[in-house]
Amino acid sequence: MSKEITSRATDYSQWYNDLVLKGGLADYSAVKGCMVIKPYGFALWENMRDNLDRMFKETGHVNAYFPLFIPKSFLSREAAHVEGFAKECAVITHYRLKNDPNGQGVIVDPEAKLEEELIVRPTSETIIWSTYKDWIQSYRDLPLLINQWANVVRWEMRTRLFLRTTEFLWQEGHTAHATAEEAVEETEKMLDVYATFSEEYMAVPVIKGVKTANERFAGAVDTYCIEALMQDGKALQAGTSHFLGQNFAKAFDVKFSNKQNQLEYVWATSWGVSTRLVGALVMAHSDDEGLILPPKIAPMQVVIVPIFKGDDQKAAIDAKVNTIIQELKAAGIRVKYDDNDNNRPGWKFAEYEMKGVPVRMAIGARDLEKNVVEVARRDTKEKMVISLDGVTQYIISLLGEIQQNMFNKAKAYRDEHITEANSWAEFEQLLDEKGGFISAHWDGTVETEIAIKEKTKATIRCIPLNNKKEAGTCILTGKPSEQRVLFARAY
Repeated sequence: MSKEITSRATDYSQWYNDLVLKGGLADYSAVKGCMVIKPYGFALWENMRDNLDRMFKETGHVNAYFPLFIPKSFLSREAAHVEGFAKECAVITHYRLKNDPNGQGVIVDPEAKLEEELIVRPTSETIIWSTYKDWIQSYRDLPLLINQWANVVRWEMRTRLFLRTTEFLWQEGHTAHATAEEAVEETEKMLDVYATFSEEYMAVPVIKGVKTANERFAGAVDTYCIEALMQDGKALQAGTSHFLGQNFAKAFDVKFSNKQNQLEYVWATSWGVSTRLVGALVMAHSDDEGLILPPKIAPMQVVIVPIFKGDDQKAAIDAKVNTIIQELKAAGIRVKYDDNDNNRPGWKFAEYEMKGVPVRMAIGARDLEKNVVEVARRDTKEKMVISLDGVTQYIISLLGEIQQNMFNKAKAYRDEHITEANSWAEFEQLLDEKGGFISAHWDGTVETEIAIKEKTKATIRCIPLNNKKEAGTCILTGKPSEQRVLFARAY
């Protein structure tokens, strides 16, 4: 199977597509720019979603659901917001079809034109804040901590499975607060949740930072982000958390009566991650033989493959394996027993290697006689023969070891690819020859930021949190700079 995968060195982009398709994560759809998430890929997303959902609820958030459609006039109320999303909006103008009188199928009924066009949500700030106006009257109604799991549509010209599609799945949190300090605290708290999830569950190290004004979310006062590094040296924005100030409260007239019985506009945040995280997972860990998935969120953590001849051997193996499966499941481990006799064991080994299952166990009649089992780990391809006595505790320990090893490997790569540049020539050379994050001085102007992007396709990924002040000169203009920022080419 690995022979069907393009190597990373040959064509990284095709390698990624090969893994998504052949690993059974997703497929192209009949709708241009959209994808079909296959059961294996959706199981992976469900594990990511469920862990994030638990983390949200542990921080006091609750789930709700808001309409898919947004009146066009709502988007007009916040100028920066509409400007940021105007080019990506899908617009509904009619609400009915009718049979073509010429017999050519169906046509849009011209009599069914909407009085006001509807926008298929690119994000939900406007529809949610129009609702919050009715929900918030007093400081007793605050804070309002709501999240929704939904789909959104952003019309894309160039798409790539999981990383950039016209429709994608995500969660979006929208919270309301009595003070700016509370809202900023919420923004930073949710960034920490995302960072913890990325590092502890996805085994992907991230850098927490703040976006520049030019890269800020449309309508936000500040945008916080986590930035990850892929194996080709490109960055990927893995999550964002926005301090919205009072912009949307003012746009939708959302006020509350404070403890002094005075009316104030509320303070807002929004934050979100999407199915783009699946793409990040693939690119951060996988190899030329297939996917490598971290145990904490892998759809299958362990697969057991029997090797037998005849019904008697299979029956004996089945009896032992069923006991092992019960123990593993009791320990909360996701395990599959593949006793399908349509495919040979070697084919199964290759299939589960392609799918990135963290641990594979193979047991045959001779193994049963010796009371042992062969265990193979996907991350290092190391094989061990271990006793069947205490196998459950061994697997539990091994899964934890694999999870940590995957994070350590990704972090070592990331750390090796954070490099300082002190001149324009050095900056360009690093971008072309090494890649990764480049720590360099910037004069703080939008004009310089845009010029650097036009010359190199590199953007300022973030200004790292707790960044140290350091006097220097901008790599492009030579003007004074008080701190370094992180540049990278990115997805």
